[in-house]
Amino acid sequence: MRAMNSDPAYRDGEPTSQTTRALLSLRDLLLSGEFPPGTRMSELPLVERLGVSRTPLRLALANLEHEGLLENLKGGGYAVREFTMAEIHDAIELRGVLEGTAVRFAAERGATDDQLDRMKSLSAEMDPLVHRSDVDSFWAYVECNRTFHALLLEAADSPVLDRALERILALPFASPSALVQGQAELPESREILVIAQEHHRGLIEAIERREAVRAEALAREHARIALRNLEIVLDNRHVLDQIPGASLINLADHAKD
Repeated sequence: MRAMNSDPAYRDGEPTSQTTRALLSLRDLLLSGEFPPGTRMSELPLVERLGVSRTPLRLALANLEHEGLLENLKGGGYAVREFTMAEIHDAIELRGVLEGTAVRFAAERGATDDQLDRMKSLSAEMDPLVHRSDVDSFWAYVECNRTFHALLLEAADSPVLDRALERILALPFASPSALVQGQAELPESREILVIAQEHHRGLIEAIERREAVRAEALAREHARIALRNLEIVLDNRHVLDQIPGASLINLADHAKD
């Protein structure tokens, strides 16, 4: 049985509508670059802009601070957080550790036949998509990939791992689909999809054969593909500016390279 969500945006296990609306709207505004890093999140303007009362807004702000998109100010309140390239690298690396643990759990505990069948079906659907260059095929791949990663976590059957990974995936560029805009527009980035799909097939095989060590190593390597994509996107700033969360990244260190 799944544990009750202790997230501040929830009451009695159910999300409050105003808090959820404030949380989703604020997260979108932050990732779209509406508020530059260091901006103080003043309550009254936000209440008016989002059309919610102060209590749900405060809960949403606390949740975003918990996710890592905001930081506490010494005098009270919150400000938009800035991320260094080192932090982005660490977040992607940590995602690999957590996803590696997820597939190890799936292999050790045994995925169900239904879960394995769905993994294989998604993989078969992705196989031809990674070799096509049209936009529709690419976005079909993105949706399959999102579902595939969610299925790996489902097979792990660990509410604790669910919550830990959810927090990491909220950070800019950390999720498996974070750099999809770059992959769609840059040929060199799209080529990496073929490698990623090979990883998918290997993960299914390792989980089915109960090869936990192999599955974990593959998942960690799979997450590192995001680091390669990140470097490609950083060299193409016109694409970088279109990616959610890009405005929160301090690129000073990369500019020196």
